[in-house]
Amino acid sequence: MAKKTHIKVRLVPETKPDSAFIYYAKKPTKGEKAKNKLKLRKYNPNTKKHEIFVEKKLPPHSK
Repeated sequence: MAKKTHIKVRLVPETKPDSAFIYYAKKPTKGEKAKNKLKLRKYNPNTKKHEIFVEKKLPPHSK
């Protein structure tokens, strides 16, 4: 089986990480971009403004 080229990360607002609204994004597993934390400017409908969203790990999976 081939190795994964991307991983799924959760993006939460930088100012309020416990916010109810989050984004999901794909991040490469190799290369220069894999080492840096992902930071994106996205729209937050709770505050009705564009904010900086930062990468957090996905919560643990429960079976």
